[in-house]
Amino acid sequence: MSAIPPETVTGYHAHVYYDPATTRAQAARLRAEVEARFPAALLGRWHDAPVGPHPAAMFQIAFPVELFATLVPWLMLNRRGLTVLVHPETDAPRADHLDRALWMGQVLPLDASVLPEWRGTRDP
Repeated sequence: MSAIPPETVTGYHAHVYYDPATTRAQAARLRAEVEARFPAALLGRWHDAPVGPHPAAMFQIAFPVELFATLVPWLMLNRRGLTVLVHPETDAPRADHLDRALWMGQVLPLDASVLPEWRGTRDP
């Protein structure tokens, strides 16, 4: 198998998991801090119930490649005890979430059945 060049990554997603009953306020503070410190990051909607492959409530932070070196270390140090999944965006969503991701905090079981192997059309 040949190496995949880093230029394949078009951006990143961070998924911040929380419990709506007990840690939503922590998540809201973290979200506000991300919004204030990283204006190039795009904050997704609140999902107070599992959605897609995600087994718990979460919101998403989408950010460009150039922001990785500052946003990810900041999340590592300031995640307020919340679990965070960071994954690259390439043309292989299943591998991005399951094989190429990094976790901060507890590793949660993702539902791989809803993740397509390839984005768009591609011959494997």
